Amino acid sequence: MDPVRLTLDQLRELRDDIAPQAARRSRASVRRRVDRWRDRGFFIAQCALAAGMAWALARYVVGHPQPFFAPVAAMVCLGFSFGQRLRRVAEVMVGVAVGVGVGDLFVRFFGTGVPQIVFVVALAMSVAVLLGAGTLMTTQAGVQAAIVTTLLPNPGAGFSRWIDAALGGVVALAAATIAPAAAIRRPRQQASEVLNELSEILLETADGLRNNDEKAVTDALRRARASESMLDDLRSAADEGVAVVRMSPFRRRHRVRVQEIADLVVPADRAIRNIRVLVRRCAVSVWRDEQMPAEYPMLLDRLADGTRLIAESLFEPAADVAAHRVLGELGRRTAEMPLPVGLSAVVVLGQIRSTVVDLLELTGTSYDDARKLVPLRLDGLDEK
Repeated sequence: MDPVRLTLDQLRELRDDIAPQAARRSRASVRRRVDRWRDRGFFIAQCALAAGMAWALARYVVGHPQPFFAPVAAMVCLGFSFGQRLRRVAEVMVGVAVGVGVGDLFVRFFGTGVPQIVFVVALAMSVAVLLGAGTLMTTQAGVQAAIVTTLLPNPGAGFSRWIDAALGGVVALAAATIAPAAAIRRPRQQASEVLNELSEILLETADGLRNNDEKAVTDALRRARASESMLDDLRSAADEGVAVVRMSPFRRRHRVRVQEIADLVVPADRAIRNIRVLVRRCAVSVWRDEQMPAEYPMLLDRLADGTRLIAESLFEPAADVAAHRVLGELGRRTAEMPLPVGLSAVVVLGQIRSTVVDLLELTGTSYDDARKLVPLRLDGLDEK
């Protein structure tokens, strides 16, 4: 009996341990869901109002008794990012026109039935593909052909579908001009997150070199590799922000500021690539127990300081001057250092110099001027 009691006691203890953990996970999951709903609140309200407006226009202005595709088209078009909406609206409207035209013509001569539905859907989608349609337009052509063949079998009755699609698309474009401010703020916030992450990666790499810590450099390398996804997010946010200020007349005053962030994507991409190579070579040197100059961790610390100051300058322009000064001093310091011994040390020094140039461009310095701030080495080492 004792072993049984012991097992039951252990099960009770395990239950007591699991219950609080499960409750915490449940609360965290609820918070994440609520936060996601709040983030999408504007979009939900925008779709709901656009759907109602599209239906009202088609029903009371145009006079269609059942204009259910008007709200559907509005929501479909609003579901895409700002940069895609014009093209997507056109695809929806053309796809509907193709599907309605093919279905209406086919019903006029061949009626309805299973063979007719199979043939008319295949024909409408084929016509759309031959017109160079994308997936959305091709799908809409097939859907509308099927609807006209089954729900609207009377010849000529299907044309109102295209008018409904046009109304839904127009309402979607009108609704899209009322853009949330978050689309304007997000590129700057995302750029700041990318730069702060790069700064943290450089600091962790410096600590790993200083303490010969394999775990630290390995973790820094993992983070450096993962930074590519952050750059993708920045690129998407910048594209979205530019599309918003171009489309929305209410946001055009932010055009210059948004474009400034969009212009950072290319030099940020180069900086991330160079930092990734830099961190990988530092990790290799620690893994192989290679000797690195004692000054290198300090160089990485200063590089991290410059990167952090650039992130701050996105919200506090005065920090831009400090970033420029720190990076300029670092560039000159690398030119004065003696050429190190060993492949890893040479590569690290070269990557630091290359990264300084990339970061200087993020401060608004031209490429040529940035190169001048990282002067040529007397021994001929020049990566840029």
